[in-house]
Amino acid sequence: MTTPPSAFPDVEKLVVDVLKADPALAGAVIAVQAPAGFDGTQSAVLVNRRGGAWIGDLHVDMPLVEFEVYGPTKEAAHVLANGARRALLAMIGKRFGANVFHDVEEQDGPRWLPDYLYRGANRYLCVLRLSLTVF
Repeated sequence: MTTPPSAFPDVEKLVVDVLKADPALAGAVIAVQAPAGFDGTQSAVLVNRRGGAWIGDLHVDMPLVEFEVYGPTKEAAHVLANGARRALLAMIGKRFGANVFHDVEEQDGPRWLPDYLYRGANRYLCVLRLSLTVF
């Protein structure tokens, strides 16, 4: 019997919490949505679930998670993107709250992508696939 899709964990909140717990990312906005007044030039990592699959019999969620990473310069955004990737990749084999990170695999990135919403933005995108057991 499979578990219904409503059993998905809130992966965006989980990843935000993981990144916020990393001291190397202190000072950056880590969120699901850009804060009020955001113009793309602040240090920020915006976390979004971009799909994935739920394996009900195993209670495993395999989401694709995208980071939109911003910084005051292109170099700063790149450094922050690598820091966010490192923090999530370091979770392989670890438990965080009610979830175990069995695997974290990079699917794309970091890649430079201009942001047409925020004209002065320095933005990199990364996509990682997680494999999480939900307890």
